[in-house]
Amino acid sequence: MIRALPVLISLALGSTLCAEDFRPFANFVLSAHLKVAGDRVTPIPMKPIVFHVATDGQRVRISAEGNTEASSTFEIYRSDGVGRQRTGEAALEVIPGIQALSKTGGVLRHLRLTREALTITTFPGVSDHTVITHALAIAPAAQVALPKSVSFASPTP
Repeated sequence: MIRALPVLISLALGSTLCAEDFRPFANFVLSAHLKVAGDRVTPIPMKPIVFHVATDGQRVRISAEGNTEASSTFEIYRSDGVGRQRTGEAALEVIPGIQALSKTGGVLRHLRLTREALTITTFPGVSDHTVITHALAIAPAAQVALPKSVSFASPTP
């Protein structure tokens, strides 16, 4: 009976403990893919890809349309907004958004996510190249439903 107890507990709680609580956040379409090496920025031509973004409040999962089995998961480390500087303006404004990290196989990736856009910056461990992927929200920001478990802090004036 003692040996069967962990099995019984895992069977009883299995759906609760292993449940995928990721809920859809928004869909984004690739708008730019760039490689930065030293002082050179090189556009990487790519066809438009739709990214599906989901969150459980602690992690963000991104998968490409048509390939939901392969996904990238980022750990949220900051949810009090992200900085944005508009072209031609000197002021930095803070807008609602999150920042998250992923480190897999010696590659560090940083995610900057708002309702309007997502940016993934990839830093390979043994290369001087940085890859920046930028995607824009498909639906207008007013139509994007924010999951209840993720709350973006309002910027302070």
